Amino acid sequence: MIRQEMVEETVCRLFREAVIRIPDDVTLALKKAYLNEEDEIALLNLKAILDNIELARKMEVPVCQDTGLPIVFVRMGNVEVENLYGGIVAGVERATQEVPLRPNVVDPLTRENTGTNTGHLIPQVDVEIAEDLDGLEITVFPKGFGSENNNALLMGLPGDGAEGVRDFVVETVLRAGGKPCPPVIVGVGIGGSSDLAMKLAKKALLGRVGERNPVKELASLEESILDSVNEAGCGPMGMGGKTTALDVKIRTAHTHTAGLPVGVCIQCWAARRATATIRDD
Repeated sequence: MIRQEMVEETVCRLFREAVIRIPDDVTLALKKAYLNEEDEIALLNLKAILDNIELARKMEVPVCQDTGLPIVFVRMGNVEVENLYGGIVAGVERATQEVPLRPNVVDPLTRENTGTNTGHLIPQVDVEIAEDLDGLEITVFPKGFGSENNNALLMGLPGDGAEGVRDFVVETVLRAGGKPCPPVIVGVGIGGSSDLAMKLAKKALLGRVGERNPVKELASLEESILDSVNEAGCGPMGMGGKTTALDVKIRTAHTHTAGLPVGVCIQCWAARRATATIRDD
């Protein structure tokens, strides 16, 4: 059995890793954007981002002052776990004190801060049963709200098709402008119900930057959206340049015959995530 203390330790360690070290695939995409850029202001912004990433690693401090809302994705294989949610909550509370993480979690109406980054239904935990996994896979996803506040949902009509999806996603990203701290990564969820479309959009952001969808038609749609967003010239921090988005990632689900739900989840350049797998041994 995987003990609660092991879950707590792993979650705390993963949040430390996530908020301090931007994943290599994201850093590489930012470096490529810098090498491809010609606009002077865009170059300054990208250099500041890359310097920030390097300093955070060297100084062992969070790469951004907004250490996000604690979101945790769990894939549970053929294992027994002692109090999974309790271990995750304890891990978040511990990381808040030890890293430290900025206490961001408040009551939605009174705005009273819990001080621990935990509260009613927070941390937000998504559990998926994974029959192919011999263990417990935990991915932490601290999500800043400069980008989260620019998410959008379209309950489209079946006739809108792929072109309607493309237009909505591009419009959403360009309307956000510099608010989500571009270059961004764009997660798109297509299908299911309204809530599933938004969940798929967020989970799409867990994919590696630069990897295309294995479905040819979806890969083509990802590239089309990415090209349209970048051709608009919003650029790093919304101040002009070639790279507004580093990538577009799509996930889909089957849906009702009468609908075409489309969720868009925008991630800032500080695309923080970290994953570990715990086994019985």
